Amino acid sequence: MARKPKTPAVASPRRMAPVAEQAPTREQRREEKKLRSRFAPRLGWGGRFGGRVPVEDAGTVYTGPTSQAGAIYPFLLGSGLPPRGVPVGRDVLTGELVAIDPSGWTGRLTTNPGVWVMSQPGAGKSALVKRICLVYSAYGHMVCVPGDVKGEYSTLIGELGGSVVRIGDGVGRINPLDSGPLKGRVQTLPVDRRQALLDVLNGRRLETLVALLSTKHGLGRAPDEIERSALDTAVQVASAAQDSGSDPIVKDVVDVLRSAPEELRTKLAADGERYQDLTRSVVAGLDNLIGGPLKGLFDGPTTTPLDINAPAVSVDISALRARGNDVVSAGMIATWAYTYSSIDSARSIGLMDRKLVLPMDEMWRALRSGPGLVDAMDAISRLNRTTDDVTIYVTHSLLDVEALPTEMDRAKARGLMDRCDTWVLGASTTEELGRVTGKRMLTEQEVMMVSSWASATSTGLDIDPTTYDDGDARPVEEETVRHPGRGKYLIKLGTRPGIAAALELTATEQRLYKTDNNRRRVTTREAS
Repeated sequence: MARKPKTPAVASPRRMAPVAEQAPTREQRREEKKLRSRFAPRLGWGGRFGGRVPVEDAGTVYTGPTSQAGAIYPFLLGSGLPPRGVPVGRDVLTGELVAIDPSGWTGRLTTNPGVWVMSQPGAGKSALVKRICLVYSAYGHMVCVPGDVKGEYSTLIGELGGSVVRIGDGVGRINPLDSGPLKGRVQTLPVDRRQALLDVLNGRRLETLVALLSTKHGLGRAPDEIERSALDTAVQVASAAQDSGSDPIVKDVVDVLRSAPEELRTKLAADGERYQDLTRSVVAGLDNLIGGPLKGLFDGPTTTPLDINAPAVSVDISALRARGNDVVSAGMIATWAYTYSSIDSARSIGLMDRKLVLPMDEMWRALRSGPGLVDAMDAISRLNRTTDDVTIYVTHSLLDVEALPTEMDRAKARGLMDRCDTWVLGASTTEELGRVTGKRMLTEQEVMMVSSWASATSTGLDIDPTTYDDGDARPVEEETVRHPGRGKYLIKLGTRPGIAAALELTATEQRLYKTDNNRRRVTTREAS
């Protein structure tokens, strides 16, 4: 058979001679050897007694209490909070549950149950405060909102089965001199105790009138010592003239001042025209409280009394916003005095022994109302350790304190911050956090984290498919710009490292806590 011709041999690509490369110099080989002897390769050193492994270990994360892991350095994370009280959310760094419990922490982690909450608008301050109210209500605390300016707590209080008292145009009025739960009960007490309670009650009435007269719709200033003395006597005379079970009203005090009884003229050591000169201003100021822009608010008995036996109470003054800030300020002073005086009176005669949760939202407005509310806040914050009432002060900036007219009032407001051992900081600017550092020490990392929540780096489009346009069964898209720091809080207890937590609302809470009522609504036709 004929043999096939041999094909010429071709070299295999794998056997081709490598391209010549420049050999490393002696100096380079020496440096590489030094590096190999100093740093182990990724899988470890080979050879005898080496630790070379065929597979790279991904590593394991271990956690432990600070008592065991406290010697590890650098220890970058603060110790977690006890998982008791009100659950806030997950720690943004470790993922563990974060809870806040101002009442349970008193005497253990903190010195008092006061809480200072501060952040930019829209960052979720009210949502956190309402969750605290909701959970503490389940623990037996009484939620008390003495002056709800925006009416945003009425739904929550109603869901809890509480009592909502509404003040405003045609809705209801409040008597600044109302005795609350003491009405009809003072006369049943022993003589010595009865007189002591009447003295306290008349003192509270006097302070309420003085605070109201300090507003722009009263005197526009605090009454002087002579006017205050005249008011004190007039309140006592008007109270003594009432039948058992009834309270004087502001008009009764005005009538006493105008009638000039002998007891009042003797105390002022004045008669005739001299007496009229001394009391003319205070009479005019009281007339302003029951007439003019305030007509229908303080000129009669209280329409709906406060139910101290309810699980929660709220005084809704949102109807006053249409009358201007000055009227709202006067309404806040009256409702605060009435609400807390009623509760304090009930405690004094044993009608109530529950702890309170006092959310003081819109604090910037309260501080600008005048010295009356500042004094009330100051008194409450000094006693909350004894009564274990959780007071929550909610504001936007520390500069709100500087809006008070006198240095004395500003000093009292600063004292509120100092007596709050628990601070909750939401999204804030670096400048604002610099002011906070003067009150609570913040690390550089904490400032960077909280200020990053204030950066508007993203926007969102929230779509609510359950909302429909009026007269059209087509869904409505609600277009909003979501705050980047919404629901993120840094919880600071004294000088301890802060704990950063992220709040997530349940479906029920989203319905109860909704405060963004001014969102722009765009129909699907407009969006397309």
